[in-house]
Amino acid sequence: ETVPEGYMHQIIDFNPTHILLIDAAILGLKPGESRLINPKQLTTFPAFSTHILPLRIFCEYLEKTSKAKIALLLIEPDQTDFGEGLTPTIKLSACYITDSLIRILS
Repeated sequence: ETVPEGYMHQIIDFNPTHILLIDAAILGLKPGESRLINPKQLTTFPAFSTHILPLRIFCEYLEKTSKAKIALLLIEPDQTDFGEGLTPTIKLSACYITDSLIRILS
């Protein structure tokens, strides 16, 4: 329910060289499965979005203004109801992804 557009200025002010955006996306995978994609690939996915800006446009703007390399980690949701929080399957997947990122970036 929090949109990334609300953090756009903070991201740009941070002056990152790389940006990894993690988001839920209906990809036809099993709940909790994820795919790392280039934002330019978003043209091959359905355009439906809960974001104020389409995610592809948001990524293009961030790329132009920050000069950072951007990647998307999209996770198949278990439920898409607003305000429901994470299901146990998605919490487990989130922990696995968090642990993996910490290991990779350490």
